[in-house]
Amino acid sequence: MEEIEVKDKILEGAEKLFMKYGIRSVSMDDIARHLSVSKKTLYQHFADKDELVTAMSQTHMQREVVEYDSITKESENSIDELNKISVRIKCEMEELNPSLLFDLQKFHPKAWALWLNHKHGFIMKSIVRNLKQGMSEGYFRLDINPEIMAISRLVLIESAFDDQTFPKEKFNLVEVQSQFFDHFVYGLCTDKGRKLYQKYKDNSQTKNSQIKTSTHESIL
Repeated sequence: MEEIEVKDKILEGAEKLFMKYGIRSVSMDDIARHLSVSKKTLYQHFADKDELVTAMSQTHMQREVVEYDSITKESENSIDELNKISVRIKCEMEELNPSLLFDLQKFHPKAWALWLNHKHGFIMKSIVRNLKQGMSEGYFRLDINPEIMAISRLVLIESAFDDQTFPKEKFNLVEVQSQFFDHFVYGLCTDKGRKLYQKYKDNSQTKNSQIKTSTHESIL
């Protein structure tokens, strides 16, 4: 197997474990066992766990940029884009351990710095662009300040991971993020925008129900 393929395999396997269990609770031994490779192989490509976490974070964010750019290009308008993003977030949150961001911040400063740059750069610009587009389309209120609203959105995203505020024993991360997202969007929208967002949401929920029904029937 090519060296690049081995490295990609390690990054992919490590990301799956980190997303499911958090970063701190996953050791290099766990990763080696999960991938059926030796620890020596891991250390041939990454000096230590911190370097692996940093590389994994960088790869994840690069992939996210491509995926979100694709959503933007495929969307009919600003509301359609937000609905597609909402669906994307739900899928990601279903596979994400709430402790992941906390682990990054406390134990992996290099990876955390990458996340901060990604947040204040790509994500911030994407939200501001969407808001300005929605205002020009008549779907968002003209009295909003796009930068202030974008910052508030970023604060809400991170606050959902705060175990003190939303302990995982009591709150489901997917539900918290979904509630925050809807609250954010409905607060932005004009009557025209709210009606369109609800239409897209209803269509997405119908498609999701049909997929679940089809999957269940195929299993039976």
